[in-house]
Amino acid sequence: MSELTSINLAQKLTKFTDHWSPKIVGRFNGHDLMVVKVQGEFNWHSHEDTDDFFMVLDGEITIQMRDGDVTLKKGEVYVVPKGVEHCPKAEKEAHVLIIEPAGTPNTGDPETAAVKVEV
Repeated sequence: MSELTSINLAQKLTKFTDHWSPKIVGRFNGHDLMVVKVQGEFNWHSHEDTDDFFMVLDGEITIQMRDGDVTLKKGEVYVVPKGVEHCPKAEKEAHVLIIEPAGTPNTGDPETAAVKVEV
């Protein structure tokens, strides 16, 4: 990733087809910028030490939480507070930008987390 080149998120999303497997597209201040394709339901999990940032780039997702759901459409952002159990889902494929501290497991559990690779 060159510091003198912009990051085209739509182009990065064309490089893979798998769902629920975040791909690193950049880094800043110890955080990973990741794109992910989502469809269906993920798993219930929480992140005890960090908030969870979601921005929908295309499509629509629902973030289920024990106290209620938040539905996000293209261009909308939601931050799940640290420690809050949640389960993202999408009826149809959606594209999402996620920002979180480097090394944060996407499942909240390092043993079941997807391996994050750069695209």
